[in-house]
Amino acid sequence: MLFTTIRCLLCGNESDEEESWTNLFAKASEYITCEPCRKRLKRVDGSQCGICGRPFLGYDEKFRVGELCGDCHRWEQDVEWAGVLTRNRSLYVYNDFLKEVIARFKYRGDYILAKVFSELAAEEIRKLKPDILVPIPLSPERMYERGFNQAEAIVRESGLRYEMLIARDHGEKQSKKSREARIHLPQVFRLVENPVCTGKNILLIDDIYTTGSTLRHAAKLLKGEGACQIMSLTIARG
Repeated sequence: MLFTTIRCLLCGNESDEEESWTNLFAKASEYITCEPCRKRLKRVDGSQCGICGRPFLGYDEKFRVGELCGDCHRWEQDVEWAGVLTRNRSLYVYNDFLKEVIARFKYRGDYILAKVFSELAAEEIRKLKPDILVPIPLSPERMYERGFNQAEAIVRESGLRYEMLIARDHGEKQSKKSREARIHLPQVFRLVENPVCTGKNILLIDDIYTTGSTLRHAAKLLKGEGACQIMSLTIARG
């Protein structure tokens, strides 16, 4: 037997397991995160908003409108935005633990954390069966600042093919904007040259769903180019 030591990518603690050569590689992905850290990553489940995937557990019923949360109901009541985003799915609830993990991944250049999310992301992507995967882009200035695009990193580590159909203009960081300001953003995206999306089902990939404004702006642009259906997948539901 082999005695191997694999460190958790989230906390750095060691996980010692006895392994044979025959199953060492097959089981390696299980130990990308240790069990305590996996327990702190809370999956989004149970009753959810029919569009954004907001968990209804603990959600004030007075803000719920049928199968939609109050935010999505307002989006759908606006003729400019109704039907732009068909559905969002998020892997995890944006709790304090995941907030710190994403801060490391997004702002501190810890690229390897993409491996933590890529396997589950790939499973969900295959279930949704999109024609095209489109990571939400960063502006050139933000890309230079961070070193990589976190949404693109997740898809790349999943081993799935993707296309950058849209580009982003530079602007103030979303994290510095109020919720109201995020909802009423001007269009921040533009199409790349000759995108092929007519009649296609497109899946947008991003790190966090907060108000849904970023994803809807991207979806609206692609819808205008003839895309059939736009869904989104995010790591976290804020």
